[in-house]
Amino acid sequence: MSDQTAYEASVIVPSRGGAGRLPRLIGALAAQEEAPPFDVHVVVDGDVDDSASALERLAAAHPDLPLTWTVFEENRGRVAALNAGADATTGRILIRADDDLEPGVHYIRDHVAAHAEGPGGAIGLYLNILESTPYQRVYGDAQDVLHREHAYALPADQQWRHWAGNVSVPRAVHEELGGYDPDYRQYGWEDIDFGYRLHAAGYPVRIRPELATSHHAAAVTTYSKAVRALHGTAARNLFIQKHGAEVLGGVDAPRGLWGAAVRLVALGATEGSLTRSSALIDAIADRVPITVARKLIALQVEGASEAGRAYPERAQRPI
Repeated sequence: MSDQTAYEASVIVPSRGGAGRLPRLIGALAAQEEAPPFDVHVVVDGDVDDSASALERLAAAHPDLPLTWTVFEENRGRVAALNAGADATTGRILIRADDDLEPGVHYIRDHVAAHAEGPGGAIGLYLNILESTPYQRVYGDAQDVLHREHAYALPADQQWRHWAGNVSVPRAVHEELGGYDPDYRQYGWEDIDFGYRLHAAGYPVRIRPELATSHHAAAVTTYSKAVRALHGTAARNLFIQKHGAEVLGGVDAPRGLWGAAVRLVALGATEGSLTRSSALIDAIADRVPITVARKLIALQVEGASEAGRAYPERAQRPI
């Protein structure tokens, strides 16, 4: 647990299998400039790769960085890790940083400054740095650009939808909301749920361009994207149960000829079938016209998403 120093900010890092990723993040946090007093607390969600030893080495390598950690004996999920990190720290501003980020030198300064005008939520988008897989080459790079353009164009009252792994909120507001909702155990939507609850409680939630941060995510394949769509849409069903579909502008089954194709894929979409069909798509993605490859990938991912919506029991395990 963190000591009782009056830190202006606490950085909460949920991590699982992050021994190889944490040095980049911790090194960047140790190199902050013009930062108010802050500490860093890593929550290891089941130590599958001896992350605890990696953290001991990082603490020794950066003695001036107040770095502490909690290690769960088993995987308890991201919500438990985030809430435990908040409980273990004292900073006035809680900054969530996923373990695959590489913050710039003013990361802490800018997150704290984002709350100077009053309580609310601050969001920094990802600047993805990803391996050049077939998926990424024919589909992912273009989608990353469109995703950021869409996010920055959203009206202020819709920006909460992008609450994710590079965000900050005053501790008092986090506590008022009761932290992240432990009902979310499958992949995703615990973030969006928190962002929405911030918005619903009357706090401004804003995407701030100065908080955009490099994100060294694992290589993305058609399979990894599809299986996350399967699990994420199952979690979306829980969000809808809690807050209503109208919050998302309504959630309907896909329509038209494309919708029929998506539903056909969804009929047989399980983790096993997605493994086989995604491998085939990735194998041919660079060998067919790019428009065809993009359609095949989109059909696979949207079919998996529809399977999560229509058959949530197929999301068999937490990821």
